Amino acid sequence: MAVASKLVSGLGQWRKWRWSFWFGLMFFVAVVAATILGSWQLYQLLNDEQEVPLRQLNVQGELQYVTVAEVREALLSDRLGSFFSADVDVLRQRVEALPWVATASVRKVWPDKLAVFVVEQQALAVWNDSALLNQAGQLFDADRSRLQQPLPALFGPTNAVAETLQQYRDLQQLLAPNQFQIRALRLSPRFATEVVLSNGIELRLGREANVERIQRFIDLYPVIVKQRERDIDYIDLRYDTGVAVSWRETEDKVE
Repeated sequence: MAVASKLVSGLGQWRKWRWSFWFGLMFFVAVVAATILGSWQLYQLLNDEQEVPLRQLNVQGELQYVTVAEVREALLSDRLGSFFSADVDVLRQRVEALPWVATASVRKVWPDKLAVFVVEQQALAVWNDSALLNQAGQLFDADRSRLQQPLPALFGPTNAVAETLQQYRDLQQLLAPNQFQIRALRLSPRFATEVVLSNGIELRLGREANVERIQRFIDLYPVIVKQRERDIDYIDLRYDTGVAVSWRETEDKVE
């Protein structure tokens, strides 16, 4: 009888343990399922553009060539996303794809705002009459009709952008204190330099010693203009000493 009583007692405990195990397992599975379902629903909610939309746009920066409307249009060129799902790196790339934008930064401001800071391209010159050249010597394509003032025109071989720009900067640095401005600079395939000033005078400098030749022009110019009343066509500075001057032909005025 004692042995049978122990067997019954052990069987009851085993059944109780088995029931507790299955109940605990089902409870655990239910908690995990509820957690997964809740997380999925929360994920769906946070990524729903209707539930957590981006409603406001704040564009900052010194804007001369880029409009707020263009920035907005660039941002909306593809799916924007919700406040939580919007990828600011992707949105930044959309803004930086605008022709007049050099760099941009985008950040989200709770609860529904995008803040965009734009740095515009700073055009220094027109390159080969086909593109614009910025202060860093990089070419970019943009609407030149938006320029607020004429830019110098630089011409040169396609592989000599940096050399042409450096020539322009070196020579303009010498000319500017003497009230001369470069209107155009051309670097030939043989790297000979020609400069047209804002007053229409052409300077033929050749391939070497251009800084010294420009300084010679500056020194001799007051003497040259006193010699003739007619306008100067070009000044050839490709000599070790001295210069050659060509004068524009003018028609006699008929009364």
